[in-house]
Amino acid sequence: MSVLLGYTSTIPVYGANSQCGEIAQLALSAAIIVSTEEVPTGSLKLPPNPLLQIETSDAPSFCRVKGVARPTTDSNIGFEVWMPLSDWDGRFVQVGNGGLAGSINFMSMLGQLKSRHAVAATDDGHTGIGTDGSWALGHPEKVKDFGYRAVHETSVLAKNIIAKFYGSNTGYAYFTGCSEGGREALMEAQRFPRDFNGILAGSSAHYWTRLMAAFAWNAQAQNDPASYISEPRRRTVENAALEACGFQNGVRSDFIQNPLDCKFDPSVLQCKGQETDACLTAPQVEALKKIYSGPVNSRTQERVSAGYEPGTEAEPGLPGISFASYVFGTAPGVSLAAAFSSSFYGNFVFQKPDWKLASMRFDEDLATVEKKVGTVLNADNPDLTAFRRAGGKLIQYHGWNDGSPPPRSSVIYYEDVAKTMGGLAAVHGFYQLYMVPGMMHCGGGPGPNSFGNFLDPLPAMDAEHNVFLALQRWTEKGAAPKKLFATKYRSDQPSEGVLLTRPLCPYPEVAVWNGKGKASEAETWSCATPIGATGKPR
Repeated sequence: MSVLLGYTSTIPVYGANSQCGEIAQLALSAAIIVSTEEVPTGSLKLPPNPLLQIETSDAPSFCRVKGVARPTTDSNIGFEVWMPLSDWDGRFVQVGNGGLAGSINFMSMLGQLKSRHAVAATDDGHTGIGTDGSWALGHPEKVKDFGYRAVHETSVLAKNIIAKFYGSNTGYAYFTGCSEGGREALMEAQRFPRDFNGILAGSSAHYWTRLMAAFAWNAQAQNDPASYISEPRRRTVENAALEACGFQNGVRSDFIQNPLDCKFDPSVLQCKGQETDACLTAPQVEALKKIYSGPVNSRTQERVSAGYEPGTEAEPGLPGISFASYVFGTAPGVSLAAAFSSSFYGNFVFQKPDWKLASMRFDEDLATVEKKVGTVLNADNPDLTAFRRAGGKLIQYHGWNDGSPPPRSSVIYYEDVAKTMGGLAAVHGFYQLYMVPGMMHCGGGPGPNSFGNFLDPLPAMDAEHNVFLALQRWTEKGAAPKKLFATKYRSDQPSEGVLLTRPLCPYPEVAVWNGKGKASEAETWSCATPIGATGKPR
């Protein structure tokens, strides 16, 4: 028995049972080992992540295995498996990808390795930057690899490699991912319910085709210089949204605590006289309304996707994290929404690399998309019966200020699962959703955004403050989280001190201030279900 990660674990600690080099001789089905390497304790440099340079001075020694899986003649799924040379805790963790994938997620692998887990990841079957979909052109099998096959194949292969290396099967298997990794997480629970005991899905892009429609919708709304909203005017919008909805639960915040209770009409900002940065033109108001409402089928008036929430339009943040980088970009037509949707429709769907967003039609085109790739890419099946029957535990989280997958898409999916599987109480026994006020895509933002999530700058080492450890405790001990505690650091830098702490509550509960003490301290808040709440998004 060992004490690990904030609670007592009954998993024994293992050392390697075979040499790293011996793994190269392991016979694998439809896959090959490209190389094996014993990496010594100490400094480690890895190829740069699109957001962060990966470098550390305290990496444990591990066996690094590189491989390629080829389940079809057109498949080339790159994967890596890292296994501690000593003190392995018996757990296997597979980490997800981001964007359109195309690389190994070394940053997340390193974090799991330092926790003494055996860890694996895949490039999802191709190489390239996260907004490049050219690999999908004329390659339907590669689209399937990206959609669901690469993660599953990597799981099967990694477990075989780990069993060979340690002479023992894994005790518990986990998957954790955010964004595209969140879609992969839910896809695993739906298609391969026995791959993992515990799954953590962050900011999930599970309604993939509808997300791409939302991206195209937003890009079209902002593609004209007349409708594009510049940074100074976005600040005006954010201030107005916070003035309308920033005061909730008796507390005024720099973020909207519960957007489901917010009614903000950007029409109040329309210029009544001379145009200035303190107001919006009519085309800008109309663009903002489209962004908040989400795409609509022009023939049926059916809402294709949830829209986006107000209150973080001008918040700073790294590209790929901030609301502004996805929705607005630095100029008309150069947002991440435009980049992703152009690449998706041009390469995945219409097989025309020069396809232009201006030609997108939100009626017949969307039917074509669903028919061609919907069943391959969407992780929207609400029937998780097989995963529940297998004893699996699932935690999902999503920032209310996300500019990538619309936050309400997670609420809608959770509600669909509840409707399918016997109601909220029945689902809550194996699946919880945490909606995070003021958090942008996977992290960042003005709200309490650090709780062991993907972009937590200083993950806490206990299950009350770290969502991944809460998942482990739930999976291995049967202790379901009742709430989590999140932290907001000043400038999102732990070295600058704590600005506030706040409980995160399992949906549909929300955090409510008791009216006493400092509202910046989590101890003065509790979780409660809003009066009359059904959980259904308005």
